[in-house]
Order: sequence, then C-alpha cells, then structure tokens
Amino acid sequence: MTTHERPVDSVLETIGRTPLVRVQDAPEGVRIYAKLESFNPGASVKDRIGQYMLERMLERGDVSPGGTVIEPTAGNTGIGFAIAAQQLGLDAIFVVPERFSVEKQQLMAALGAEIVNTPTEDGMGGAIERAHELAAELDDAVVPQQFSNPLNVEAHYATTAPEIYEALDGEVGAVVAGCGTAGTLMGLARYALEQDSDTYVGAVEPEGSLYGEVIGEDREENEYKIEGIGTHDPETNELFDPELVDAVYPIADEDAHDELKRLAREEGHLVASSAGAASVAAKRVANEIASGDLAVPHDTVVTIFPDSSERYLSKGIYGSFEEWTS
Repeated sequence: MTTHERPVDSVLETIGRTPLVRVQDAPEGVRIYAKLESFNPGASVKDRIGQYMLERMLERGDVSPGGTVIEPTAGNTGIGFAIAAQQLGLDAIFVVPERFSVEKQQLMAALGAEIVNTPTEDGMGGAIERAHELAAELDDAVVPQQFSNPLNVEAHYATTAPEIYEALDGEVGAVVAGCGTAGTLMGLARYALEQDSDTYVGAVEPEGSLYGEVIGEDREENEYKIEGIGTHDPETNELFDPELVDAVYPIADEDAHDELKRLAREEGHLVASSAGAASVAAKRVANEIASGDLAVPHDTVVTIFPDSSERYLSKGIYGSFEEWTS
C-alpha cells in the first residue's frame, strides 16, 4: 500500500496510502485486516482530515492564507492540522483538555502551534466552547470543528475507504472502527454501503461511553481510560449517523489494554488503546461471522489502528493494567 518510490515536494504528499495488514489472531475462515495509520507523517489517522479539511476550507474561502485555524482536540487531530496548516500558510491554535497525552501536546507545539488547555472536568464540550471564544477574538480565524464538519467524513470517504477496497479487490464483508468524532467510521460506512448494501458496519466505543444510546442500546455512563474514542455527550458528535451502523461494541479498558499488549508481543504492532479496542471488536465480529450468526458478503473484516503507542509511553501503556489506569 505505501509506495513512495519517488521524491516528493511536500510532507503532505506522504499522507495516506498506508499499509493494510492482516491480524493473525482471527477465527479460521475469516480474515481480519487493520489499516496502520501510524505510517502517516504525523503518525495517526488524523493527518488525513488535517490535509483534506484545510485544503477544502481554503478552496471555499472559509479561511485565507495567513489566517488562523483553531480546533478543540485530544491531540492527534491537532498534529494533523498543524502539519497541514504550516504547509498551507496558516497559523494554528489547539484547545486541549488537560488529561490528554503530554506527548501529543509537545508535538503540536513543535509543529508551530499554540496550545490552550481547558479543565479535564469540562471535557471536549468545554474545549469546543473555548475554541469558538478564541475564534471570535481574532480576525480571519476558523474552527474546522471535526465533531460536526462533514469534511471529516468526506476525507475518509475519499481516501481511506477507496484504499481499503483497492487493496482487497472489493472483498470487504464488514468494517469496524472506533468512534470519537465518528468521521472515520462514517466515511468508511458510506463508501462500503455504496459498494454493497449488505456490508456490516460496527462502531467501537469504550465501556462508559454513550454512543450505543443513539441506536437504542442501554448504556451506563462512566469514566474510561481508552483515548481518542467514545463520548459522554452524543449531541456533540453530530457526524454519527445511526442509520449507517448495525451495532455499537462497548469495549472494556482492560480488554483493550490486554489486546494492545498482545498485538505488540505477538504481531509486532506498536499501537495504542483505541487500536486495542478496535481489534477486540473486529475479532468479535469475525467470530460472529465464523459461527454463522452474522451473514456478510465476504468473510473479511477491516478495522483501523489509528495511531502509535509511543505517544502514550509516559502513561505506562505497556505496564500492568493497574499502572496504566492509575
């Protein structure tokens, strides 16, 4: 998939075309593949929306060269936007809840962005509110707002999904991905269902998140350690379309942690908790297919490993579960 065989003029030209790698721990007769988004230059799936959204917003005149991008983000989106902003002649300010990865915030700053922290207890809702306050104080500033901007979904519809289908010659039976903004899964789902309306679509959230309520499932709100996916307030996650989703899989922190460590130890994947959760859910879907409980057009499950574990080493991600959650 990654075929950079010639020199390129900009780091933006290295975004996408990431490898699609088979996950070995799968039931007999069902293949699971993961898109390794850490191969992007900013080491996460969010590089895709950083480039796509800012290029489209410049084209539409939402912001001008020399203007400012202000985004509420847990970190990876900020890194993706920071890379694109610098190359496209934009300034960048990111509003980040305090509890999120220090490594991500350091990288955003290294890329030339300004970081504004908000209280952990205010959640992403507080970060969103502060971002809009800052935008109102500046001339020619825009909040791309990954949680509600359709360009987020379009980025994955236009890039991630076609790459998957090209690599597998269209033989995709199910797509399973974590939902933070829900842009990744919605883009994949829209594309997949256009190829075959019987494709199964599974959303992934941490236990304690409330996405399941949107499709009528019972959920008990609680705190969770898994980063980058889940929601405590589905109203802020405007991109999530329940009509495109067959089921939402709640994954326990401990299960995601066990799986991310297994993926490293057994399969050489240095991925973080959201990838651990996605892998657990993908295997559940694969087992449903293998047992005959789930009919799909192809015995193939595709998921996304959004980023690398290296950004979470300071949080003890490879220690014991108790160390990681303390």
